[in-house]
Amino acid sequence: MNTKGILAIIAGVVVLYLVSATVYIVPETHRGVVLRFGELVKTGVEPGLHFKLPWVETAEEFDTRILTLNIETQRYLTIEKKPLDVDSYVTWQIIDVADFYRATGGSEMRAEGLLASRIENGLRDEFGVRNMTEVVSGARDELMEKIQGNVDEFTRKEFGIRVQDIRIKGIELPDEVSETVYQRMRTERQAEAQEYRSRGREQAEGVRAAADRKVTVLLAEANREAQETRGEGDGKAATIYAEAYGQDQEFYELYRTLEAYRSTFNSRQDVFLMDSQSDFMNMLDGPMGGQ
Repeated sequence: MNTKGILAIIAGVVVLYLVSATVYIVPETHRGVVLRFGELVKTGVEPGLHFKLPWVETAEEFDTRILTLNIETQRYLTIEKKPLDVDSYVTWQIIDVADFYRATGGSEMRAEGLLASRIENGLRDEFGVRNMTEVVSGARDELMEKIQGNVDEFTRKEFGIRVQDIRIKGIELPDEVSETVYQRMRTERQAEAQEYRSRGREQAEGVRAAADRKVTVLLAEANREAQETRGEGDGKAATIYAEAYGQDQEFYELYRTLEAYRSTFNSRQDVFLMDSQSDFMNMLDGPMGGQ
């Protein structure tokens, strides 16, 4: 290769180097700033192709899309001094690249550290004035909206960051207190169950006593009615017997005697000893008995 070729290559390399040191491109999803010896001279650079002074100025670009930061699990105390392990996250966005650069030096990692610290302090303050029920279910939305509003107001002014949302992903009891809490819950449920059982037994005794009283009353009424019916029947029978006896006394005596004989001699195996001269045997000694 001759000298002209070598010089052309060197010139091309120099030109490319100068272009790379002069031209910079800001992507569509980013915004940029230009620094001159570390001092901001241009902010809010829009996406596209731009120029800067080589070796004197440098360009920085920052992602202005909505970003998500998962905050490490932290432990907070409720107003009852009960510890809770809370897992949360925040969505945030750079809205002022100049303020963002001044506050963080252009480092997303530093920005995330500042956000996490601010949110953790907010959660600690809010958990400290609420009980466990409120932070677990009842007032969680109100709590998160309040924290989001307070943190967003601060970060807009100080960091050029908009906090879009803060959410709690999970709230857990620490392992060392879970068993104690579960044991207390079991004890409370057992006491409640025992109370229900006692009430049930008391109600059952009441029902049984009422049923026994009702049975006694019903049996007494039934016996009374039976005695009345039996008395009425006996009275009617006596009346019928008296009327029959009055119509034919001899026939009635014969009928009663024959009924007595039938009842007495109803089995061939029975043995009956009596005086042959007794009144009971008078029918057997008559004309029919002699046959």
